[in-house]
Amino acid sequence: MKRILVVGGAGYIGSACTEYLLDNDYEVVVFDALLTGHEDAVDSRAVFIKGDLNDRSKIMDVVVNGNFDGIMHFAACSLVGESMTNPGKYFSNNLGAGINLLDAAVEGKVKSIVFSSTCATYGIPEVIPITEREKQDPISPYGESKLMFEKALKWYNKIFGLKYAALRYFNAAGATDNYGEDHYPETHLIPLVLKTAQGKRESISIFGDDYPTPDGTCIRDYIHILDLAQAHMLALDAPESGHYNLGSGRGMSVREIIDTAREVTGCEIAVEIASRREGDPERLIGDSMLAKEKLGWNPQFDNPRDIISSAWRWMQKYPNGYSK
Repeated sequence: MKRILVVGGAGYIGSACTEYLLDNDYEVVVFDALLTGHEDAVDSRAVFIKGDLNDRSKIMDVVVNGNFDGIMHFAACSLVGESMTNPGKYFSNNLGAGINLLDAAVEGKVKSIVFSSTCATYGIPEVIPITEREKQDPISPYGESKLMFEKALKWYNKIFGLKYAALRYFNAAGATDNYGEDHYPETHLIPLVLKTAQGKRESISIFGDDYPTPDGTCIRDYIHILDLAQAHMLALDAPESGHYNLGSGRGMSVREIIDTAREVTGCEIAVEIASRREGDPERLIGDSMLAKEKLGWNPQFDNPRDIISSAWRWMQKYPNGYSK
């Protein structure tokens, strides 16, 4: 039985990956500061350690004495807008604290690390769909901090032999039966649309309806968290270090998401048109052939309706999220 440390395992994607690993007979230890995560999102089969990566001595002690075969790293600040007003927080946490984890991995002789990266490292794409060959030119400190950590991984691999996989995913969405999306503040489109269906919001804002797309709204690539979890597990045993896009390869516009949510929920969802947000690309769609070829990744949820349905089921089961 392989023993894996999931850093940030109380968060949205980390909790789903923890559950997926446990269901596939891995032993899991979750390390999370609970700054944005939820202790109730940690699978009861996992060992939970409350801790912050900024506490170098604690993460060093956990890893060096943990006898881990691999690490999954999800702990990061992830609000693009906040990174534009408080960049220091993002470089300190996403890069600086992450270095503490890398040093601990080397000291603890961990074989591999799987890093939760992002398509935000590409910035405004010149080619759609985006392949791993496209230039990386982030337009926010959030994207830049993720790219800088990818570069740190490259050097730790070269100097210490620490194998890594940087998984650049697009719009994570959906839920498992037990774990779903509960952020504060919530910034992701699908949960905001579904909260409107719940009656917890009066309307959903569309930021710009005059883009050069079929219905005038931005198009994004949505991927189910269970497909992300599968990719993370496979990446633990990747034969060599590398970078991989994780997306569906297809896009849905904001209006298409809203219309699908209306069908799934049977609810009216009021819409307001707002001004464009600065830096929003008209299309973001990923090419994930490399992950399929090199990792053997086989995503199961390629229908956006299934993704939205899974999120809606979870929100009906837990209408207040993880709040008691």
